[in-house]
Amino acid sequence: MTNVLPDRRIEHDWTNRQIPPNVTWGDGFYCESAQSFLHFKGKRELAVEFGNHVSVYAASQLAVGPQGHVKIGDFTLLVGALLTCESEIEIGSHCLISWGTGIADSDFHPVAAAQRRIDAEALAPFYEGKPERPIEAVKSRPIKIGNNVWIGMNAIVLKGVTIGDNSVIAAGAVVTKDVPPNTVVAGNPARFAKRLSS
Repeated sequence: MTNVLPDRRIEHDWTNRQIPPNVTWGDGFYCESAQSFLHFKGKRELAVEFGNHVSVYAASQLAVGPQGHVKIGDFTLLVGALLTCESEIEIGSHCLISWGTGIADSDFHPVAAAQRRIDAEALAPFYEGKPERPIEAVKSRPIKIGNNVWIGMNAIVLKGVTIGDNSVIAAGAVVTKDVPPNTVVAGNPARFAKRLSS
């Protein structure tokens, strides 16, 4: 059972948008609106894989780049989360991803000032003679989020991070380094707050 219709539109959706053809889902998949794919540019044969009973609620966005791949495990819940993926984001099963959470596997722009200026000009839609984007200067690294992880409101998970099973990321935390299993982290940058019993 799912609320996705045979034509890949969402039942009772306010938009006529369809879920892209290179997105798959398991039994019990729920998506509040296909608007979650507004910024989807995935070109891989399989760009997004949703497991069984995954729920994608209100204002969640999957901004997947041409070579991006997102895999989300069974019974995971996304509510108002933003996933921006240029390489790989893997989220385990039974995860809770809260409002305003950002998960980004790339910087999306160069860090060096001169290259960032070129990138800004390259992205201006009506700038005549715009340069090529300096993509080679943009760094991406996969993100892996384990099973039964709770990510609180407005937390940010940055490129290259692995979060272990059963961990909790406190609201507003900025995660730049790996989080061991059964751990609560909080703050900016995120730091150890306490150990959880498994």
